[in-house]
Amino acid sequence: MSGIVVKTRPGASHLQHGVWSRYVQPIVVILLCLIAVGIPLWLALITSAKSQGEANLPDLSLPSEWHLLDNYAQAFSQGEVWRGLFGSVLVMVPAVIGVILFGSLAAWILARRSSRWAAVLYSAAISGIILPPAVVTIVLLLRQLGLASTPTGMIFVYMGMYMSIVIFFITGFVRTIPLELEEAARIDGASPFGIFFRIILPLLRPVIATATILVCLYIWNDVFYSFFVLGGGSTTTLQLNLFQIASSNLYQNNWNLIFAYVVISSLPLLIVFIFAQRRIISGITGGAVK
Repeated sequence: MSGIVVKTRPGASHLQHGVWSRYVQPIVVILLCLIAVGIPLWLALITSAKSQGEANLPDLSLPSEWHLLDNYAQAFSQGEVWRGLFGSVLVMVPAVIGVILFGSLAAWILARRSSRWAAVLYSAAISGIILPPAVVTIVLLLRQLGLASTPTGMIFVYMGMYMSIVIFFITGFVRTIPLELEEAARIDGASPFGIFFRIILPLLRPVIATATILVCLYIWNDVFYSFFVLGGGSTTTLQLNLFQIASSNLYQNNWNLIFAYVVISSLPLLIVFIFAQRRIISGITGGAVK
């Protein structure tokens, strides 16, 4: 008994692959994004517009009576949003500028050195990506330096924490820049700092934009380290302020106000991320994977 051989057209597999890549794959990605991002975002928005009784049993249904403006106004006034926003900006802006500047300088030097010691230093510099900071040691050190519960101490902590990420991103990008540009500038009499600020730094704008946005996201959403470093001081951040008022009797069982505060504190960087997402992707693919 002879077997039956089924013949398929040569272009059938290509046609199926084209249908998958053009229609099925985008639909699957959109559904996954809706589940991972859309549902939590919808829950936060809807709960922030509900009454206290409905918000205590959070679900995805629309509120029976909308309290959107009242909840946001109450969260704004009682939650001291302006004070938390000032503290977040006061800590984030100097920390980001410092870590980008010094991280770029270190990445440029490490990328242009090929010795064994340079490789060891680079490994040590990016080790902070996988090694968690020792919180107790940091707090004790800041107390001895007189920087505990101060914005300056928090700025130095953030710079030390995220320096490894900046060096990792920018080093790979610097290696793609032709060395001949620096040699030509050196022949023309440019100093090392002149070469960096006039030639290297302008070429690093895509990856610097990526590193800046990522570090801003990390610092803006941080509660853990700010609690230990800034706790007990006069300076607070949006996320630390939310933790403190949610733990007190002010927002106890008031999930509508808590979610309203969450939405308010998330809006600034959410808007920045929406408009800067292309720069993030281009910076990652342009430097970190090379």
